[in-house]
Amino acid sequence: MDEYLSGLTTEKINERTLMIDECTTEQMLRLMNEQDAIVPNAVAAEIPQIMKAVDILHHVLKNGGRMFYVGAGSSGRLGVLDASECPPTFGIDPWVVQGHIAGGDGALRLAVEGYEDNAEEGIALIERCGVTAQDAVIGITASGSAQFVIASLKKAKEIGAATIGVVNNINSKLEPVCDVCIAPVVGPEVIMGSTRLKAGTAQKLVLNMLTTCTMVKLGKTYNNLMVDMKASNNKLYDRSVRIIQAATGVDDVTAISYLESASMNCKLAIMMIKTGLDAAEAERKLAECDGSLKTAIRTYSEVV
Repeated sequence: MDEYLSGLTTEKINERTLMIDECTTEQMLRLMNEQDAIVPNAVAAEIPQIMKAVDILHHVLKNGGRMFYVGAGSSGRLGVLDASECPPTFGIDPWVVQGHIAGGDGALRLAVEGYEDNAEEGIALIERCGVTAQDAVIGITASGSAQFVIASLKKAKEIGAATIGVVNNINSKLEPVCDVCIAPVVGPEVIMGSTRLKAGTAQKLVLNMLTTCTMVKLGKTYNNLMVDMKASNNKLYDRSVRIIQAATGVDDVTAISYLESASMNCKLAIMMIKTGLDAAEAERKLAECDGSLKTAIRTYSEVV
């Protein structure tokens, strides 16, 4: 028996759910809901570490670097999910935030056993991605023992990249290879060892914080409006129109007109309405302010 694994909080038996197989449906659901309620406080306890990670990621992306999620199993899928949502939500190029899972994309749909123990493949991934000292690698593993993830972070650290860990146990094997280690400890799972449950929920909340707060700091929102999103379907087109209205107070006809004049760029349309500038000049002013709409509007107003 592996002493490290047997000592993990995520591998222990949950005393509160011992007799779950004898529960009614309602009792089972209430037990799960009770256990899920533990997660937000566990994440809250890690905010000081999450804050450090966000500041690192902001620095990395602001200076042209990239961030890579690396994980195995459920943890890997959550990283890929978070990365894949960044382009449509914040208008970034897909290569800026990347998600990689042990076993490759096929492991997103079907479990590929054994790859989480493959350290060589973890090293090879970092090499294939061309990770540099400008980048950041975020390793996600509930147990903190996945060799694929640990080896990836070790290699990234050797290169000089920033390394961040997301794990659900303290004093894990992952921690020594991280510049920052985020460890929300949620206790034993409802079903022993099933870390897709509370551990996975905690990881999802942390990843939400990492990308969302980093993107806000990069000026990807105006107040709490996602002004850099891509209007790539009917829902997002409609949302773009409503965002322009909310930011400027114009009617829907005017919002649509400016959105089309701005080549479907919601942020640019708002800048044009707020300043009276044409598309080319508004775009130039935004670029001067690193894409921050609020800063650009304030700067223009002060000059005028």
